[in-house]
Amino acid sequence: MRKVLQVRFSEIYLKGLNRPYFLRMLVERVRDAVKHVQGHVWLSDSRIYVSDATDVDEALRRITRVFGVHSVCRAIELEKTDFQAVRDMAVQMMQNETGSFKVEARRSDKRFPMDSPAINADIGGYVLERVPALTVDVHRPQHLLSVEIRDKAYLYTKPIPGVGGMPVGTNGRATVLLSGGIDSPVAAWMVAKRGVSMSAVHFQSPPYTSERARDKVVKLAQLLSESLCGIRLHLVPFTDIQMQIHEKCHPDYTTLIMRRYMMRIAARIAHAERAQALVTGESIGQVASQTMHALQCTDAVADMPVFRPLIGFDKQEIITLAEKIGTFETSSLPYEDCCTVFTPKHPATKPKMEIILEGEAKLDSDALVEAALAGREILEL
Repeated sequence: MRKVLQVRFSEIYLKGLNRPYFLRMLVERVRDAVKHVQGHVWLSDSRIYVSDATDVDEALRRITRVFGVHSVCRAIELEKTDFQAVRDMAVQMMQNETGSFKVEARRSDKRFPMDSPAINADIGGYVLERVPALTVDVHRPQHLLSVEIRDKAYLYTKPIPGVGGMPVGTNGRATVLLSGGIDSPVAAWMVAKRGVSMSAVHFQSPPYTSERARDKVVKLAQLLSESLCGIRLHLVPFTDIQMQIHEKCHPDYTTLIMRRYMMRIAARIAHAERAQALVTGESIGQVASQTMHALQCTDAVADMPVFRPLIGFDKQEIITLAEKIGTFETSSLPYEDCCTVFTPKHPATKPKMEIILEGEAKLDSDALVEAALAGREILEL
């Protein structure tokens, strides 16, 4: 007998002939998640197993945050040939429970002499005789005892949900424009959940933005890195560009032109990262720079797709997701970011492209972009 963590997946089952590739990637992601607690990881008969972790609770927590994991449970592994030991372990696992229960068996090994209904009846009856505080309810049980007959026998009671999705690295690369707000970390998480590797770009404007604001974004990237299997964060100086825009461009268009420069710089970084798309946390109409007209203007300078997974979400839906993934508290810290610097009193919501181009013509765009790229700081998280 030994204690293991049993890791299950769901969507990967749909991948047909490509399933082995996705499984290998998921095993590697689980292995990365538990390497700090020295867990031993292996794949057997459509299940991933983890044993011998120095901190099982931490291993369990980390695994549930791995994209591609449907659920994880603490399981007892036994030799299936010793079915009496399986019965006795079932009793041991249920002896402190009260109320109704049900046994749910899965027999992957079709050579095993008992089929699933027979296992259910055998173990259910054995437990019922020895734990008088329990009754059987096969429709709405209070407790579920699962028994899997695979290469060995596995027993468990309480699966813990994972985040689902696809293993990071199976669906290309993207670069997220990461602000210090609530939205962009959620957008990064949602795209990464589909198997996309992520890098991040943050724009800072010292002295108008503080060191605490920078630390806040680094903390957000660190929080994301656990599910994203690491993230490279580019911290880009943006003060000179904002000052030039503020001094030379139409006052109602400063935010929109600023966003266009952010897209230009982020696209340059994305190409260097071999990314195929940009990701932002914008949703339609949330602020003036996120109207349909404004988004069209910002997208015009990007030479790659721009993914906006939150495009139809309202703010409360985004907050709920931020709380779920653990970024909301950090995102809510009251430290300024560069998007709040030089905010116009009357931002254009239906901008005209000729006014934008007229303002940008007054700027030395190439020099500004190159200086920003040259001055960036890169952190591996």
